[in-house]
Amino acid sequence: MRSLTLTHAVLYGVGVTIGAGIYVLVGVAAGKSGMHAPLAFLAAAIAMGFTAASFAELGTRMPVSASEAAYVEAAFHRKWLSLGMGLLVVLTATVSGATISSGSAGYVAIFVDLPASSIIACVVLLMGAVACLATTQSIAVAGLMTLVEVGGLLVIIAVGFANGATEVERIPEMIPSLGDSTAWFAVGGTTLIAVFAFVGFEHIVNVAEELENPSRTLPRALFLTLAITAVLYGLVVWTAVTAMPPEDLAKSSAPLAAVYERLTGQPPHFMSVIAIVATLNGVVVHMIMIARVLYGLSHQGMLPAPLARVNPVTRTPLAATAVAVSAILGLSLFVPLEGLAAWAARGTLLIFAGINLALINIKRRGAPASDGVFHCPAPIAYMGLILTMLLLILDLF
Repeated sequence: MRSLTLTHAVLYGVGVTIGAGIYVLVGVAAGKSGMHAPLAFLAAAIAMGFTAASFAELGTRMPVSASEAAYVEAAFHRKWLSLGMGLLVVLTATVSGATISSGSAGYVAIFVDLPASSIIACVVLLMGAVACLATTQSIAVAGLMTLVEVGGLLVIIAVGFANGATEVERIPEMIPSLGDSTAWFAVGGTTLIAVFAFVGFEHIVNVAEELENPSRTLPRALFLTLAITAVLYGLVVWTAVTAMPPEDLAKSSAPLAAVYERLTGQPPHFMSVIAIVATLNGVVVHMIMIARVLYGLSHQGMLPAPLARVNPVTRTPLAATAVAVSAILGLSLFVPLEGLAAWAARGTLLIFAGINLALINIKRRGAPASDGVFHCPAPIAYMGLILTMLLLILDLF
C-alpha cells in the first residue's frame, strides 16, 4: 500500500542519516583530522551527491524493496550477483545499526549507571519492538525523533554562533596548506568516516514500494535528505572543533554533550537526552530497512520464504525484523565503535560503486525507461563511480 508522503520519506532519510552520524562520530572525525574535519564532511557530501542521482534514476525505474539487488539484477542478469549485493546491503546496515547502538551507550550512561553492554541490549530490544509496528506507525515515531535530533543540532549551532564571531574568523583554519600532505591524507581518511555519517539517504529507495507517486517523491526525498544533512553536518562539526580542542572531542564518549557543556556552562543532560533520541532513531530506521531488504530478497526467491511473510495485523515482515534485531544486538556487543564505522563506510562505498555500475550498464544497453523516470546523465554516474573508488583507494594509505 502506497501510504508514505514526501514528508515521511525525508523524515525517514534524515532520521537514519543523522542518527547514524554526527551524534556518534564527531569525536572520531575530530581525532583524525582536527580543525580540518568539516572539510572531510563537505567532500563526502559532494561525493554522495553524484551517487544520489544514480539512486534517483534506478529508484524511479524500479520502486521495489531490496532495491539495490533489483538494480544489479536488471543490469547484469546474474542472480548470485544480485543476492551478493542484497546481502552486502544487509551486512552494511547491520554494522551501521550496531555502530549507533554502541554510540548510544555513552549518552545513556550519563543518566543510568549500568554497564555499556546492558545499555546496548536495552536500546536494541526496545527499538526492535518499535520496528515491529506498522510501517506508517514506526516511521511516524522515527519522524518525531528526527525532529528532536535536528532541533538538538540547531541548538548546538545557535549557541556556538551566539558565543561570538570566532567561528567565522577561524574559517581559514579549516583548509590545510597545499604542501601539508599529512593533513590532506588525514582529511582523506576522515572523509571515509564522514561517508558513514551520510549513510541513510539511499535507504529511502527500500521503502519506494510504500511511497505515494515514487517517480516524483523519491528523487526529491533523496536530494532533500542529502542537502539537509550536509548543511547541518558542516555547521555542527565546525562549531564542535572551534568550541573544544579536537583531542578532547576525540576522548569524549558523548562529544556533542561535551560541546554543549563547554559552550553554555550548563550540565550536559539536555543535549544528552537529544543525542539519545537521535541514536535510538538511527537504530530503529536501520532495523526497518534491513527487514525490508530481507523481505524483498525472500520475495524474489533468493532467501527462505518465511522472511517474506507479513503479519496480518501490522503488515510488516516480523521474521525479517527479528533477524535484523538479533544481528545488530550481537554485533554491537562485541566490536569496537570506530572499527564498526570504518567497515560500514567501506561496505557503503562498495554498494555505491555497484549502483553506479548498474546504471552505467543499463544506459549502455539502451534499456527503455517509462514516463516520469528521473534522468541521471551517464557522466554523473561515471563520476559517482570514480569518486567512490577514489575514497576506497585513499583508505589504503
